[in-house]
Amino acid sequence: MDEKKINDEEFLEYLVKSLVDHPEDVKIDRKVDEMGVLLSLRVNSEDMGQIIGREGSTARAIRSLVRIVGLKNHARVNLKIEEPEGATPRPRTTPAGELDELKL
Repeated sequence: MDEKKINDEEFLEYLVKSLVDHPEDVKIDRKVDEMGVLLSLRVNSEDMGQIIGREGSTARAIRSLVRIVGLKNHARVNLKIEEPEGATPRPRTTPAGELDELKL
């Protein structure tokens, strides 16, 4: 049986466009060097929350899936999610229980 090789860039594009509200704004750049493949993902600023997920869980899952596709193609694939232009980074917060320990 002849299996079609899955292209990492096409897979990422399909996956991300299925998750976001503005699929027309999904942009992926693919660069190859001696370290492997780097996929850079840009989405609409309104869709960043859907791509990152709660505590980064969706982003971790997407990265894992992209790495698996890379392994099937004998390549090391990494994903970089780029901040949209004009986005203001959210301040990091600590859970309430940790705050008391930090004040010691």
